[in-house]
Amino acid sequence: MTAPMRTTVRGDGSLVVLLIGMRVHRIGNLRRSWRLFGAMNRMLRELNADPALGYLGGESWIGNPTVMVQYWRGFDELERYARGPETEHRPAWAAFNRMLRSGGEVGVWHETYRVRAGDYEAIYNNMPPFGLGRAIGTVEATGRREAARGRFARASSVQGCP
Repeated sequence: MTAPMRTTVRGDGSLVVLLIGMRVHRIGNLRRSWRLFGAMNRMLRELNADPALGYLGGESWIGNPTVMVQYWRGFDELERYARGPETEHRPAWAAFNRMLRSGGEVGVWHETYRVRAGDYEAIYNNMPPFGLGRAIGTVEATGRREAARGRFARASSVQGCP
């Protein structure tokens, strides 16, 4: 089955976007860098296995730096996962901090954005679900969803950012 030619995101609720990644500063000890990739894979398996954790989905790009875009139901869920004593994140964060003390050849970064309901829009032309559309679902971009202004719930949202 082929996807409709023009789709947009299905949801209109608030969400959190997390950009996270790592950069290898010194190639000398790649084994440590691969441990971070392994930790991220374990976290993603855990997150994908339990929708109650609040992770909606994400996309990754491998390079230097690596970049992952994650979509979360809300900041409380993201923080609960990051600080949870029983999650895969806790041991990964502790291991990364130990790695910093013994070398620092790898850096990790993240940026977190709270996005209010109605303050985002997306369009996918001749594309399968991707990014936010894959995380929360898509619908055909018809009617009010045909143009960017219609995809925003509040018209004031598209007037520009301060």
